[in-house]
Amino acid sequence: MTPWIAYSLLRFGLFGGVLALLLLAQLEWWWAAILATIIAFTVSYIFFPGLRHAVAADLAARRTRENPEDPDADAEDAALENR
Repeated sequence: MTPWIAYSLLRFGLFGGVLALLLLAQLEWWWAAILATIIAFTVSYIFFPGLRHAVAADLAARRTRENPEDPDADAEDAALENR
């Protein structure tokens, strides 16, 4: 599993769990959503720096690839040149 999928699933799960707890505490849904967002962001930022850095490294590696994997790039370039 790629790091960004694991990190996204972790953050969504954390958000959902906190949201459920806040809704069970009978907070209004919009306050619960705002607080769950803030809490999930803070917890994931503080307690999961390794996973966050792995996502950043993966995105940087994808951006610096010399040969991007786009099979239609030549056809798109030819279409643009024929305009």
